[in-house]
Amino acid sequence: MNALHQCISQYHPISIAAWEALTKALTRVEVPKNSFLVKEGMVCNKLYFLERGCLRGYYNLDGKEVTYWFGFENNFITSFYSFISRKPGIENIQVLEDSTLWGISSEALHQLFDQHHDLERLVRIINEQYYIRLEERLMAMQFKTARERYEQLLETSPHILQRIPLGQIASYLGISQETLSRIRSQV
Repeated sequence: MNALHQCISQYHPISIAAWEALTKALTRVEVPKNSFLVKEGMVCNKLYFLERGCLRGYYNLDGKEVTYWFGFENNFITSFYSFISRKPGIENIQVLEDSTLWGISSEALHQLFDQHHDLERLVRIINEQYYIRLEERLMAMQFKTARERYEQLLETSPHILQRIPLGQIASYLGISQETLSRIRSQV
């Protein structure tokens, strides 16, 4: 849980009392490779901190999986739309490597918000950071070429190439696997 504490400190410091209350509310979850944290049609009831492993979020579109994010160590993971709206989501969160997560239910988290306003602020900042990443991704998909998106991936997240199958990377970049192979041979 040291990784979680360090990660939280980077976003926003919280009191000792808030940290103790949070750790009591967290549940350690071991999830094997190829299983799912969330499936489309479910209401996502938990916010997770990924201590070890790798996950991806994807939608099914006309029988095709469209990957739109990857999560790695020290990321907060959830189906944000479903978790916040309390409505069934349309995304799947698949575990790509055996993973260790810490989870907290929406109900427990909201109870902690009432008692520890620094936790409420922390989660607001986490949500803001998620929104910024989402907008950056949208801008890249709208205004950058496939090659520019691949080069940005190499620059910002080179570890993805060692841990993620090329088909999923191509989907994430919004291109075919053949186009990805062509770009890789040119870079």
